[in-house]
Amino acid sequence: MRKVVISTDQAPAAVGAYSQALAAGPYVFVSGQIPLDPAGNLVAGDIVVQTVQALANLKAVLAAAGLDLKDVVKTTVFLADLADFKEFNRTYAEFFPQHPPARTTIQAAGLPRGVSVEIDAIALKRG
Repeated sequence: MRKVVISTDQAPAAVGAYSQALAAGPYVFVSGQIPLDPAGNLVAGDIVVQTVQALANLKAVLAAAGLDLKDVVKTTVFLADLADFKEFNRTYAEFFPQHPPARTTIQAAGLPRGVSVEIDAIALKRG
């Protein structure tokens, strides 16, 4: 099985030794997305603003692979503070209104650039 690198300038570039996403077989693995704009600038704001930006980045990377949020089968969410869970969850649910993917949500001791949320995903390519 070969790996295909997925990248787009519609989401922030990778800032380390990783790809925005990799396709392998029927799956696309999207690296953790934080609330940076496509130019790499931190988007300031509360957990709602940061969640919206992280999910917009996720959508942009998926689009580069010809997919969308409906194709996501699993996400992992890292929150800097689980006290933000209620507002995060409400906002996240707006992006996955029907049949949301499986999800793990954990509190992380520290996230890149001091952000409040990071979200990675696994998506399944359509038939």
